Amino acid sequence: MRDNTYIKLEGICKKYKGYVGTQKLREEGFSNRQIASLTKEGYLEKICYGVYWLNGRGYDKPLDYKCIEVCLSAPRAVICMDSALYYQGAIEAEPGCLSVATERTDRSMLNMNFPVKRHYFSKSNFEIGLKKIETEYGGYFIYDIGRSACDIMRLESRDIAEIVSEIYKNEEQQKRLLKYAKLLRVKYIGVTVTE
Repeated sequence: MRDNTYIKLEGICKKYKGYVGTQKLREEGFSNRQIASLTKEGYLEKICYGVYWLNGRGYDKPLDYKCIEVCLSAPRAVICMDSALYYQGAIEAEPGCLSVATERTDRSMLNMNFPVKRHYFSKSNFEIGLKKIETEYGGYFIYDIGRSACDIMRLESRDIAEIVSEIYKNEEQQKRLLKYAKLLRVKYIGVTVTE
């Protein structure tokens, strides 16, 4: 490949500082063949269809890169359960697999460079506890801590009484968790949910 291709890539790195789409690369004058060669040489890392990370140009991936990359691949995906607890600082250990929620009707591909565990939720429950995180690299959706704790108990039948008591130290937070438990039909969360 010609030297001016690498010089052009340096300019792209300064302009985009991380993730760049195939369309943007094409607009900047790169051919599909050059994109493929740069990927093979390790200058570009393919994240998903049509999206690349500009590798090794003085920019490190952010700590929440997995969340960003999943939402680049499937824009309506939501980080959930233990992954949501980790990325919001509620638990210390990063789960070995990124938990992602999508609507039951969503069939977008999630072929990522890291393990992903997909959960399908009904439309009526999908937006409960949803919030959006914006970063300089891109945004992503994540469920709040209360919703995530309820989903773990409901879907994985795990006893997380220790996590709940650690996360929710005050009464107001515990009431919010009970509200989510009612909405999501969780029967037991350290205390019985009453109608």
